[in-house]
Amino acid sequence: MAYTALYRKFRPLKFEDMVGQEHITKTIKNQIMAGRVGHAYLLNGGRGTGKTTTAKILARAVNCLNPQNGEPCNECEICKAALAGSLTDIVEMDAASNNSVEDIRAIRDEVNFLPTLAKYRVYIIDEVHMLSTGAFNALLKTLEEPPAHVKFILATTEPQKLPATILSRCQRFDFKKISNEDIMKRLEYVCKESNIEISKEALKLIALLSEGAMRDALSILERCLQEGNEKIDENFVKDLVGIPKLTFISQIIEAIIEYKVENVLKTIEEVENEGKDLQNLLWELIKYTKDILVWKTSQKLEIYNEEEQKQIAKLAEKVSKERLLQIIYTLSELENEMRWSSQKTILFEVALIKLCNQEESKKIASPDLEDIYDRINKLEEKIKTGDFSKTSSEKTTEKEGKNIKINNVPKPKIEKVTDLKIDKLDFWPKIIENLKEQRKMMLVSNLLNTVATSLNDLTVGIVFQNGLTPFVKSIMEKPENIQELTKLVSIECGKQMTIKLLDYQDEVLQKKLKEKNPEEQVKEELDVPVNVIED
Repeated sequence: MAYTALYRKFRPLKFEDMVGQEHITKTIKNQIMAGRVGHAYLLNGGRGTGKTTTAKILARAVNCLNPQNGEPCNECEICKAALAGSLTDIVEMDAASNNSVEDIRAIRDEVNFLPTLAKYRVYIIDEVHMLSTGAFNALLKTLEEPPAHVKFILATTEPQKLPATILSRCQRFDFKKISNEDIMKRLEYVCKESNIEISKEALKLIALLSEGAMRDALSILERCLQEGNEKIDENFVKDLVGIPKLTFISQIIEAIIEYKVENVLKTIEEVENEGKDLQNLLWELIKYTKDILVWKTSQKLEIYNEEEQKQIAKLAEKVSKERLLQIIYTLSELENEMRWSSQKTILFEVALIKLCNQEESKKIASPDLEDIYDRINKLEEKIKTGDFSKTSSEKTTEKEGKNIKINNVPKPKIEKVTDLKIDKLDFWPKIIENLKEQRKMMLVSNLLNTVATSLNDLTVGIVFQNGLTPFVKSIMEKPENIQELTKLVSIECGKQMTIKLLDYQDEVLQKKLKEKNPEEQVKEELDVPVNVIED
């Protein structure tokens, strides 16, 4: 007898057997019992959440000779033929490989024929977002007004790729990720039926690794079975999927907290020698740091044993919440960078070396963390005093012994200018450089061809030499961007200032803005650094 994969062997045969999608199965069952089954359904959700299973059960339920409370009986000749795959009235099509206009036209021609055995001819089109534009157009009319004996069930992971004309013709059901608890219960059932001995910790880890996809969880479990172990435990699962041991994770985080770069590099080398994947290592480091932060806040963690919790408590005493947030932020940024790099090991080691250097660690901290800490401190102070009367946020910045209060910044005013006396502010390049250091690259890219000018004692104008396009305008009007610009300008001016956006509209102004002094012209022509020394 041919071997059947676990996810196929234990595919639910009834709606009541499905896990984590009760909000969908209940509605569909009610429709079947009331005789109000729609002509077209769109099942949307992540991989392995039950879309295809729901489509198969629905196709049998509407054709079942002895339906029971909206469920197929799975005993009548129609249900048995459907389960065996021999019922020609239920057509399953993969749109990823059958996405042409001809494929849809074939369906359009077939729908005019009556079913051979069943009551309805049901078309299940999986990965429907892969259809071509012409195929969607060919499907429109048939999908809107199909014959009474035809039902369509479309399944997709990316509904945003479907035309609005298709979406409006279907009843849409959104499948959610399955919770870890529900996945564990289903895995326990599968293990019991298959005589598999597995630990509770291993079930938790598999559920966590599956990321809400039941099919992925069963696939990981099946991989564990191939090794022939009598009992599956947590360490075995970690070795199988390439996750480093918790001792390595703890050692690396402890070394980062204590700024011991030698210990970090030594542990990384040990992990690499065991053949572990750096992406998995990074994921575990972020998760472990988050758990230390959770422990420091709530003194409670469920997925660790007593000895592991003691180690986490020990590390939590050595580090502040701010430092933990900075580590999480930096490692998350590193994760994004490593996805697109061919030199993952170098990026990984350099980032961890920086985290172990106190000076460098301060530089790479999140630019928004300071503001977050300030808000947290204010909220804690309000909770202690019980005073919640102040609603406007204020931030105080010190420069040369002066306190500058930056209140909530209003939306910047925009003016079209055709002529203006240009008095360039010298500190503007410094502000743009400051934004670069803070990694606000979207804001920086839109300010590269701008200059700042003083309009009056309280207002600084930002002149957009290339014009203020709708896209640039949308970036500049973001509250966080205008707040940051106002803060930096106010610091340079020594008092709170207002920002005004100036949309350049005149060629004369363009000429004035591009005027260069003799020294700048020489630098540009020579293309070398030039220092002008005045006697």
